Amino acid sequence: MIKSIQRNTLAGITTSLAMVPEVVAFAILAHVNPLVGLYAAVVLGLVTAIFGGRPGLISGGAGSLAVVSVALVVTHGVEYLFACIILMGVIQFVFGAFKLGKLIKLVSPSVMTGFVNGLALVIFLAQFHQLEGLVGQGLINMIGLIAVTVFGVYVAPKVTRHIPASLFGIVLVTAVVLVFGIDTKTVGSIAHISGSLPTWNIPNVPFTLETLWIILPYSLILAAVGLIETLLTANLVDDYVHEHKPNHKTHPNKESMAQGAGNVLTGFFGGMGGCAMIGQTVINLEAGGFHRLAGVVQALCVLAYIVFASAVIEAIPLAALVGVMFVVCYHTFDWTSFKIADKPKQDVAIIIIVTAATVVFNLAYAVIFGVLLTTLLQYSKKYFGDSK
Repeated sequence: MIKSIQRNTLAGITTSLAMVPEVVAFAILAHVNPLVGLYAAVVLGLVTAIFGGRPGLISGGAGSLAVVSVALVVTHGVEYLFACIILMGVIQFVFGAFKLGKLIKLVSPSVMTGFVNGLALVIFLAQFHQLEGLVGQGLINMIGLIAVTVFGVYVAPKVTRHIPASLFGIVLVTAVVLVFGIDTKTVGSIAHISGSLPTWNIPNVPFTLETLWIILPYSLILAAVGLIETLLTANLVDDYVHEHKPNHKTHPNKESMAQGAGNVLTGFFGGMGGCAMIGQTVINLEAGGFHRLAGVVQALCVLAYIVFASAVIEAIPLAALVGVMFVVCYHTFDWTSFKIADKPKQDVAIIIIVTAATVVFNLAYAVIFGVLLTTLLQYSKKYFGDSK
């Protein structure tokens, strides 16, 4: 028992160190204050760790949701985002309450591959926004520091297994900037992190049908994307922990309701909303965090960083976050999808179509299109199977 508590506590601390840089980067991607992303990691992470249907699953502000949210933030402002996240959470809770979690089985691997590949490309292209307006030495500094970050993340596992690779890269670049006095933009250049506890706040939006029609499409898409990513990640956890706990399976409806409740509270506490995060979940599992304690410790550690280390977060160079996102995109993209020789032509076509829909149009259309393709694919297989 004592060893289990110690192992899960250390796993939570390790995961929290990997959580901070990514949620800050995703918040910037969504055009909101980094504190908004950190609050999501705290509130959603804590609720799902305690009440979720899959111990070991780590939730927080995710890049897939940030990509969808950015259009709403730019057009109507962050208060509308908070209202949107609350409605998103209600939809997710109702989804789980009506025991619809089993519908995740309708999402085919080819649709998810196209969705994930498109998401990786969208996040990759969005990083170039940080290069806008930079010329001369400023641009050279930014590109050089991005390269140093990528290098640091790459060599980190060869140097130490005790520090998350993304954290190692960020610390390396921050040290380089401070030691050599390099002039570059930091998180503090674009946003101030107050270092205060999250406070309860009702979104400052008109309570009218017009507001509902503005946020409803985004809420539906965010709810769908969040649940798809969460339940698929939960399935990965099931496979990972099978050797340790063969009888422990994800309860999709319970997880859906926990995600919904967590996002409702996140919206009221000024967070950007989120879902399960694959990268942080894998880090947690590799560190031995199979129990709920690991997720609770992770969320509380992030809260401690906000309160006591806000100045440190503000000192992080933006180039470091861009570099981390480049690495995240590389690992998110399913490079095996290029091995088309062993795949059915139908699956290859779906991967290409969904990937293109994500990049050319937007994530919302891709999700809707992907769900329709999944449904058609399932019925098609059933029809042709019965006809044999």
